[in-house]
Amino acid sequence: QVQLVESGGGLVQPGGSLRLSCAASESIFSINAINWYRQAPGKQRELVATITNSGRTNYADSVKGRFTISKDDAKNTGYLLMNSLKPDDTAVYYCNAPEAVTSEGLMFDYWGQGTQVTVSS
Repeated sequence: QVQLVESGGGLVQPGGSLRLSCAASESIFSINAINWYRQAPGKQRELVATITNSGRTNYADSVKGRFTISKDDAKNTGYLLMNSLKPDDTAVYYCNAPEAVTSEGLMFDYWGQGTQVTVSS
């Protein structure tokens, strides 16, 4: 069963914008913190942005000032708004909820299936 579902990826021209979404399944009571990672072909997975349960955010230097991470606790959904996209941002983007709590009160580390972002003219 897929616990986190990402959407919003696609093909965009350099300088364009995309907003990724990460929706939790109904079995997850609370996503708490959200991480967004990305992995480009031939490269290691990279942590792009983090938002804690309290809403504190942190970004990789490569995306600082261009990407914004957020979450809607009422919808149990995380977001990554990506502006001023560059070809180097091309990668598969993954959301991760490392402290998700299920309706049974259990805590799990969940990952989404990934969504492709391609920045090209």
